[in-house]
Amino acid sequence: MKKIWDNRWKKVLIWLSGYISFIAYAIVGGYVIVKSEDEDLRKTAKTALIVTLIFTVLSALYSILSSINSLSGYSRGFTEFLSWYSFFQRIAQIAVYAVFIVMALFFGPENESASAKGSQGQTGGQTSEQQTTQQADEQADEEEKQPSEKEE
Repeated sequence: MKKIWDNRWKKVLIWLSGYISFIAYAIVGGYVIVKSEDEDLRKTAKTALIVTLIFTVLSALYSILSSINSLSGYSRGFTEFLSWYSFFQRIAQIAVYAVFIVMALFFGPENESASAKGSQGQTGGQTSEQQTTQQADEQADEEEKQPSEKEE
């Protein structure tokens, strides 16, 4: 049976928890940052933390401005500004989290390595440095064989 919870889905869970709420992210992202040994997951959790904090600050700014508006006597223009601010903040939040979720699903390093395996053919999942080293070793072996064949 194929393993369902690979790194792609774990990254999606991290981003989704950040979108849902800061408390959900604190549980999921905090666990990943503290307990995970996978550096790629930790990097994703830290990036999600920064994005989640940015949207938390924007939400706090909206709350402060809304409170100022209510204390000052509800200016029609300022209320309309707050309405548009809230609208654009929500749209930006949905767009940013959706982009990061799609990137985690389709453009992660696991997908790049899978496509690289298909294009490398016989060498499997070797990196270009390993291939270069292997080719140099094969050339050195061939050069060692050639002088001994000439002597005979």
